[in-house]
Amino acid sequence: MNTSLPQQTLTGGAPQGAATKIPKQWLADYRWVLLVAVADLALWLWQPTLVTPVLKNTWDYFVEMVIILIPVAVLMGLFEVWVPKQLIGKYLGRESGWKGIALSFLFGTAPTGPLYAAFPIAGMLLQKGASPLNVVVFLNTWAAIKIPQLLVEARFLGPAFMLVRLALTVPSAIVMGWLIQKAIERTGGLDVAPVKPEVAR
Repeated sequence: MNTSLPQQTLTGGAPQGAATKIPKQWLADYRWVLLVAVADLALWLWQPTLVTPVLKNTWDYFVEMVIILIPVAVLMGLFEVWVPKQLIGKYLGRESGWKGIALSFLFGTAPTGPLYAAFPIAGMLLQKGASPLNVVVFLNTWAAIKIPQLLVEARFLGPAFMLVRLALTVPSAIVMGWLIQKAIERTGGLDVAPVKPEVAR
């Protein structure tokens, strides 16, 4: 009678080697945070007089990101639940044409906040079926054509400057999105796992 237990049972139900994979994945996920921590530590060792302002800037930036990304995470959760994938595919998918481009411009002009807050939303749009062209247009609009930004630009640089820059930025965003979409098609797709539709039981 064989009384030996399987290796999986002896390790608490986890496959052998899983304990070593989790730290590696954790290091990969938080590599940029660790890099900033190492840079701050190196600065503290070699330039101690600069530590206080650098740590203050690091902390202020961290707090700003937390304040902004928490509402974005809540918005993404509501977006995931309330907005069906078919709706995104219809209005922002590859077959949406100029209507999808116009909606991408509209969605990008309304929000306020730094550009990094738009990246989780862009990733969600890709997972929901939006085309890379429309996602790039959305990101470019968020970065350079937000309505509050245009008003401030017209106030300090003049309406003529604002209109000329806008006339150059809009077609540039469309061309950039088209080129990126074509490049993605040539390379075989995106490194984004699409949302799988639920199978009716």
